[in-house]
Amino acid sequence: MIYKTFIKPFFDFVTALAALAILLPVIVITSFLILIFMGRPVIFCQLRPGKNAVPFVLYKFRTMKAETVNDGRIPTDSQRLTRLGKILRRTSIDELPQLINVLKGDISIIGPRPLLTEYLEFYSEEQSRRHEVKPGITGWAQVKGRNALTWEEKFELDVYYVDNISFRLDLEILFRTLGTVVSGTDIYDRTGSTMDKFKGNKE
Repeated sequence: MIYKTFIKPFFDFVTALAALAILLPVIVITSFLILIFMGRPVIFCQLRPGKNAVPFVLYKFRTMKAETVNDGRIPTDSQRLTRLGKILRRTSIDELPQLINVLKGDISIIGPRPLLTEYLEFYSEEQSRRHEVKPGITGWAQVKGRNALTWEEKFELDVYYVDNISFRLDLEILFRTLGTVVSGTDIYDRTGSTMDKFKGNKE
């Protein structure tokens, strides 16, 4: 497929390069704010499974406090999430460092979101097909409900994308993403918290 093999990688590189140039002031200001209000490190790095589940280092702006034990209790992610972090997540600014991942060839602009490596053992054979393509900064599941969806619904949409990659679909996802970012919708799940970890398929 010409689009998938040649046009999409070229589009990824050019778009990421242009976005970095345009958004450089936002990236610099965000880095200083994180440094002032949360300290180091500014960038959060974590291993994520890429195409064919091969791990790579994902870059994001840090949004949470360091994990510290208080009275023997480990705080939850929602407790560690800072006010600045909430703003960065709502506006998706925390995702901007992933443009470097795109330039490196780790991910695409559009594709299934790269999730935690610990989830790999829990996927069904069908769900694992989401790794047949490069992961992306945004994807079909993100514009069809984001964290308002269940994990099972997300994975169905991811596999749909794998089977239907096209310029038209990527263009639709890109424009819908802009609308989702502007509105800030579906960042949280149905309980009002960030998405719970995937613990396997329901019986």
